[in-house]
Amino acid sequence: MSGEAGSSGSDLCSVDFEIFGYVQGVCFRMYSERKGLSLGLVGWVKNTNKGTVVGQVQGPRHLVNEMKVWLSKEGSPSSRITRAVFKNEKVIPKLELSGFSTRF
Repeated sequence: MSGEAGSSGSDLCSVDFEIFGYVQGVCFRMYSERKGLSLGLVGWVKNTNKGTVVGQVQGPRHLVNEMKVWLSKEGSPSSRITRAVFKNEKVIPKLELSGFSTRF
């Protein structure tokens, strides 16, 4: 882990997520976007036709982990999260996205 100048640059990661529960029609995407931006992360979020919310988050690992906790425990004020699935977590050399957007 050491040997890199500026260890934060070598610690970028990307993770895909799917959130289950009462997460559509409760501003979940908007709050996710705001939370991601407030943490300085990049990514995207969108509703699925099966009632879940999916997306991807990229950034420094400790901030991505904070976002994972928020996605699985908190969400938007009126959401009811029953399950959060995170997959394809990997270290990335640089951010592949810019900004945080809602996709349709």
